[in-house]
This record gives sequence, structure tokens and C-alpha cells, in this order.
Amino acid sequence: MAPQIHTDQNQRLRAVIAFGLLGLGLIAVGILQSWNSAFGVLNLCMISAVMALGLNVQWGYAGLFNAGVMAFAAIGGLTAVLVSHPPVVEAWQAGGTYLIGSLAALIATILLIRSVRPRLPEGRIRFWGTVLITITAYVIIRSLFREGAGLVEAVNPAKTGFLGGLGLPIITSWIIAGFVAGGLAWAIGKISLGLRSDYLAIATLGIAEIVIAVIKFEDWLARGVKNVTGLSRPVPYEIDLQESDSFIGWVRWWYQDTLSASDNSVKLLNELVISSSSIFVKLCYSGILLAALIILLTLANRAARSPWGRMMRAIRDNEHAASAMGKDVVYRHRQAFIVGSAIVGIGGAMLTTIDGQFTPSSYNPLRFTFIIWVMVIVGGSGNNLGSILGGAIIWFTWVQAEPAAQFVMQNIAGFLPEESALADHLSDIAPHMRLFTMGLVLLLVMRFAPRGILAERR
Repeated sequence: MAPQIHTDQNQRLRAVIAFGLLGLGLIAVGILQSWNSAFGVLNLCMISAVMALGLNVQWGYAGLFNAGVMAFAAIGGLTAVLVSHPPVVEAWQAGGTYLIGSLAALIATILLIRSVRPRLPEGRIRFWGTVLITITAYVIIRSLFREGAGLVEAVNPAKTGFLGGLGLPIITSWIIAGFVAGGLAWAIGKISLGLRSDYLAIATLGIAEIVIAVIKFEDWLARGVKNVTGLSRPVPYEIDLQESDSFIGWVRWWYQDTLSASDNSVKLLNELVISSSSIFVKLCYSGILLAALIILLTLANRAARSPWGRMMRAIRDNEHAASAMGKDVVYRHRQAFIVGSAIVGIGGAMLTTIDGQFTPSSYNPLRFTFIIWVMVIVGGSGNNLGSILGGAIIWFTWVQAEPAAQFVMQNIAGFLPEESALADHLSDIAPHMRLFTMGLVLLLVMRFAPRGILAERR
């Protein structure tokens, strides 16, 4: 037992040191930049931690190489729009009937094929009968869909041009996003799971690009690249706080010493109210995100310690042995794929919630696939707390690498002549230092902690 106790103590010490350094980094951002920026980074760190936790369920538990994380984050963001945005009545009146008709025709086609195919004799008659039904249905569905989509997108395209959503509180979209992303994962899993790891990565990457393309170019769904803005919020609006007498009174009490020493206390109070309202809103978001993160971490840890979690790790370590013991490897892989994708979808809905807008053009593999993978690798694959730590550390590094590089380059350039080509070069490369920093962090971790900062307990 002694080696295990020693390992546990080292893990706890590493976790305390790593989270402590991260906290000091956030405090430094608050002091050197602004507390508004610090809490904004903290919120995005927690959302990144949620996405890393979802990927860890897939890779850390089951060994699934999912290169399409971006698709599930985007589906989560889309779900937030479809749940929270109020319905556009004019668009429904203009083209809703056609779109519903196309959906009904699609469902009827599927049911018809399932009913007719078994009754047709095997061979050419069954094949050509299926082809005939499919082509006829495609023509009908396509005509209904194109007519309906065109009418919807023509309704005030500068502001709407889409069907809208259900008008529900946006916080409910987090749960619904998990189910929607899990449903998409089930469909993808039926197609691609069972493939070798490299083929699975290619398949998920390609499907992710298809999902993003559909979201970008189907304006009737969520305005495409024109973006959806003004989504509802689960926290107060800054302007409402700035007009609230109670909030102004609280700010006046909190900064009473500063205001009493000022020559223009009225102007200073207005500035403090504006900055404090933004910080208060971010603090509200921090509380909600932290509660959701704790719930997801607790559930993930319970799953990891359960017989299901031990079985998944056994399948990950030796699929052939697990299959010989009677385990349905593909079915279990599909379970882990669905659960992990659902968590990523929740993270995507969280991101859209705090942004207050849905921007499909922002979903790219670098931000929503590659960096999430780096988070899991750096934090510790197979360790839920390590994935959360990696998510927070990597996002903090990603955000702060550029301003830190600019600060360093400016100080170096201060010692050079004004017309120095080297000074201009240093200024130009500063924005690109975040990629160099990410690569350096990954190399250092892989060299000195190959299993991550918080390695999986064996």
C-alpha cells in the first residue's frame, strides 16, 4: 500500500500546486490588466474544462480518437439558439408549412421503404423499387424544402431570415444540447465506430466539416454566417444594473474611501458602476459555470469508478481480450462516444450563452479540436480532474500568450534604435507567439510528464 499512498500524495500535491499557480495567474491578470478580463478568462477556462472532460471520456476511457470535437461544440451552440431565441412568427407563416411538409415527406419515405422492401422479391426488383421510391421522394422533398427555405430566408433577412427557436430560458438549452449532441454522436457512431483508430479520426473530422458547412450555409436554420445575436441570458444585463439604485448604492458603499478622496466623485462613481456591473455579470456566470462543472465532474468520477468505467478501461487497454470475455466492444465504444459528445455539446451551449451570440464562422479545428486535445494530453488522459486542469491551463496560456509576448517584445525593442528592422520584426511576430507557446508547453509536458500533469491512477 505504501507506493500507492505515495502516488496519491504526489497527485494531490501536483494538483494543489497546479491549481494554485493558475489562481495566481488569474490574480496577476486582474492586477496588471483588469478584473473584468480576469473573470472573463476564468469563465472561458471552465467552459474549456467541460469540453476537455467530454473528450477525456472518449479518449481517456475508451481510447477513441475523435477528431471532430468541433462538430459537437457547434451543435451545442446551435441548440442554445433553437431553444432560447423566440420564434419568428412571420417566417413560420411564410415557409413553415413547406418545411414541415418536407420533414413529414422524409419520415414517410423512410417508413415506406422499411415497409415495402421486405415485401419485394430479392434481386433487381427490390433494388430498383427502392431506387424509384428514393428518387421520387427526393424530388418531392427537395421541392418543398427549397420553396420553404427561400420564403423563410426572405423574411427581413437583415434581422431575422430564420425560423427562430422555442423562446425558453437559455439555461435549459444546456441539458437539451447534451441530448442533441448525444443523438448526433449516436448517428456518427453507427457509421464510423468499429473503424480502426486512424480511419475513425478521418471519418469524424470529415463529418465535423459537413456539420459546420450545413450550419454556415443553411440560413433558415440559424442565419448562417450572418450570426444570431441578442440571445437571452441567465444573468442580469449590465445596463439594468447601471440603472439600479440598489446596485449603485452598493458600489458607492464598496468604494466609499476611493470616492471620498476624489475631486470628481460623480464621474468616478459612474465609471465604477460601469466596470462593477460588468464584473458582477461575469461573477454570476462564474457561479453558474462552476456549479455545472462540479456536477459534470462528480458524475464523470462516479462513472469512472463504476463497473462500467473499469470495463471501458479494460476495453481500451486490450480490445481482443475484452471481446473474448464476451464484451460488445463496438456497442461500448458507442456508449463512451455518446456520453463524451454530450458533455462537449453542453460546453458548446455554455459558450454561446456567455457570448450572447452564435457565430458559426468561429468554429474551426484549431480552437475546437486541436486545443481540446492538447488540454487532455497536458492535463492527464484518463484523469477527469487532470482534464479540467489541462483545460484551464491551456486556455489561460492560449489567451495570455499574445499580450505577454507583446509586453516582452516591446521591452526588448525599447533597447533598439527606432528604425531598427529587428524591432519591427519583433513587433510583427508577437501575435504569433501563442502557437509557439502552445507547442513549447506540449513538448515540455511530454518530456517531463508523458502521462500528463495529473496522470491516470492505475
